[in-house]
Amino acid sequence: MPAALLQIELVTRRPETTLAVTRGAARLMRDLGHAPLLEVGLPNGRRADVMALGPRGEIVICEVKSGVEDFRYDQKWREYGPFCDAFYFAVAPDFPQPLIDATCGLIVADGFGGAVLREAAPAPLAPARRKALTLAFGRLAALRAGQG
Repeated sequence: MPAALLQIELVTRRPETTLAVTRGAARLMRDLGHAPLLEVGLPNGRRADVMALGPRGEIVICEVKSGVEDFRYDQKWREYGPFCDAFYFAVAPDFPQPLIDATCGLIVADGFGGAVLREAAPAPLAPARRKALTLAFGRLAALRAGQG
């Protein structure tokens, strides 16, 4: 099996971990007063696992990593910075935390909730980009709410 396919297979073997960490990170965002959405497309074609709108209009992105293989294989997280005020990795409790770049926020989560272990370095968005992202976020939330 080619190395790239083996890596993809290793990454996709932990769907229950991914689901639990995503759920916990979203619950944490709600607990912190943010409104989270899952699987949000960004203008650069990437997809944020969790994107949340805070009470003062701040935009937070959480990139969920199910394990070390997922973290090492997927390096597109650097492309999320221009679309948020704060960027976090959300990982399971057993994830080796020293692997996470010190400039990124760190959330440890499971299916029941999560905790911020390290705050994200603030990187305020330009007003025009914030407005565009906030409008897109609101539209997506409204469209999803209208589905049920």
